[in-house]
Amino acid sequence: MGVNIREIIPPDAVQVIELDALRFKAVAIDAYNALYQFLAAIRQPDGTPLMDSRGRVTSHLSGLFYRTINLAEHGIKVVYVFDGKPPEMKQAEIERRRRVKTEAVKKYEEAIKRGDIEAARRYAQMAARLTDDMVQDAKRLLEAMGIPYVQAPAEGEAQAAYMARKGDVWAAASQDYDSLLFGSPRLVRNLTITGRRKLPRKNVYVEIKPELIELDRLLKALGITREQLIAIGILVGTDYNPDGVKGVGPKTALKMVRAYRDPRKLLESLPRSEFPVDPLKIFEYFLNPPVTDDYRLEWRPPDEKKVFEILVEEHDFSPERVRNALERLKKAYNEFFRGQQLGLDAWLRR
Repeated sequence: MGVNIREIIPPDAVQVIELDALRFKAVAIDAYNALYQFLAAIRQPDGTPLMDSRGRVTSHLSGLFYRTINLAEHGIKVVYVFDGKPPEMKQAEIERRRRVKTEAVKKYEEAIKRGDIEAARRYAQMAARLTDDMVQDAKRLLEAMGIPYVQAPAEGEAQAAYMARKGDVWAAASQDYDSLLFGSPRLVRNLTITGRRKLPRKNVYVEIKPELIELDRLLKALGITREQLIAIGILVGTDYNPDGVKGVGPKTALKMVRAYRDPRKLLESLPRSEFPVDPLKIFEYFLNPPVTDDYRLEWRPPDEKKVFEILVEEHDFSPERVRNALERLKKAYNEFFRGQQLGLDAWLRR
């Protein structure tokens, strides 16, 4: 779900950019967010995902492989950040997602029976599941491609935001806005879905471009602090209190934090019955989430044999397409990444 604050983000706080604007910059991508996007988008017309000869879903691997190469060709140094163990207070949201997926499976089957292909595809996207095996395959593929990934102890977006605050990466990338609440100085949206996309339920295509939101610029435009932004998120609903406060939308939440000024006092004043867990506990989690320094960001030339083994031999990808894509990845490495392993500070200042 993520926190939905789009309604209060001023248009001038969102910069539409080209991929080339991120050249030579490191960006930490929320891996689960990206993999779910690939699972939802890369499907047959009736919603059936791509699968190998053994019936194993491969949509996520296809998206990860080709999209990452596309970003590499623009000189973007991506690192994927994987979720760890979710906090206990996220359990209600996890259960809600399970119910939604279970219901979507039923609706998908009903749509197939009545021949409604458009609805079938929509429900199939909603029913997408990311298994442990799929995650492990994604990590193996990234390692073979020479693309670094980080295993977060808990929330991937919190880890990505921490890496951005440290300066180890330039920005966090996700479709959700949680990275801003976790303190990332920059958030890049649409990075993994850039390009021509069909609008849901319409036979209309639009060009999707990356969006850059800078935290300081956003806070200045709204006239609030990061702590107040966190309070707004809690009021409208987060993964730790999905329903938010009844009757409070983003605009009302913004007025409330401006009136109260002290976000902790505002949260203390709210009826405890509105929250599944103590709102101050959620507030402190956004300020001090579990993160790790146990990572090394290093971009290496691809291990072509290993990539071939994973995609072609194990999952029946087209040898010719994989071979051509690997040539593109090698070229990008030689053009942008070679000689950049001496230290992050050197090339982050480029």
